Amino acid sequence: MNRTTVLLLFGGESSEHDISLSSARNVYAAIDDSKYEVNLGYIDRSGNWWLLESLDDESLQSTLQIIPVLGSGVFVTLPHGQTLKPDVILPILHGKNGEDGSVQGLAQLLHIPIVGCDMFSSSISMDKVATKQILDANDIRTAPYVVHRSYEAQPDFSRLSVQLGVPMFVKPSRSGSSVGVSKVHSEQELVEAVSLAHAHDDTILIERGIAGRELEVAVLGNPPHHKTSGVGEIKPGDAFYSYDDKYASDSTSQAIISADLDESTKQKIKHEAAKIYAILGCKGLARIDFFLADDDTLYLNEVNTLPGFTNISMYPKLWRAEGISYSQLIDTLIQLAISDTIE
Repeated sequence: MNRTTVLLLFGGESSEHDISLSSARNVYAAIDDSKYEVNLGYIDRSGNWWLLESLDDESLQSTLQIIPVLGSGVFVTLPHGQTLKPDVILPILHGKNGEDGSVQGLAQLLHIPIVGCDMFSSSISMDKVATKQILDANDIRTAPYVVHRSYEAQPDFSRLSVQLGVPMFVKPSRSGSSVGVSKVHSEQELVEAVSLAHAHDDTILIERGIAGRELEVAVLGNPPHHKTSGVGEIKPGDAFYSYDDKYASDSTSQAIISADLDESTKQKIKHEAAKIYAILGCKGLARIDFFLADDDTLYLNEVNTLPGFTNISMYPKLWRAEGISYSQLIDTLIQLAISDTIE
């Protein structure tokens, strides 16, 4: 049987480079090598693309660079000029140039199928402001917020505290893994939070802090044949689910695979996740994150179109609880990219 050739892309220029490496190692170990021939495409922190022989090499060094030849479905290696023609690209990338539509657009120009969302839905879902605007127009509730751009005057804490309440959260519009996110209680904290968020993005949002629970749903498939997992819950060990709280070895946060909710609430959240996925034009996979406020109001938090596949990541854990192994999940995602529909 001829094996399907997969280009596994990982690394990247974003602040989530190391998370990508951890996810890629898990995916590479789990992929069925009787069905797939995997080529390792490493993107270094400067944006250069390299063809690796192994993921065991801690230095991730290679002498073979790969260059896309648009419209041809191939990459050419430098310096030898050999061709690499993948049947599908599997991006295990996060943040800038990975889940913002950039690599998805490149795949489209190459005429190579890519696992996951296309350029449009990736770019929209990565942009928290754009996501909110589209979902607000479709009667999906999101936390109240104010947009701030880098060229505007420092926002006024007194006015914002009346409009949004305290605490509030300051976030880059286009980043993941809680990078650049701050919880704000005072004017000085707001000044520092705005500066930090703008270090990651010219556009940021200042959002009402929602007192309640953080819930997550994994979605798999291509509409209208997409399906949702059960509802998981994150219990932060810190003031909020920060980058360190997610990934530090001494983190006390908890990822609960089955949230303690009544069945009607679970079904409501799952229905909302499936609806949001379709509205944003998602394909393949996404993780939809919610806040369930203390008054039982449900708010969309964010949409992650390339969720993590590390040992602690919620997305594969939620599907494992549904009887889909890690290896089966990767296989399904690749087949969805190639065939477009799996019932």
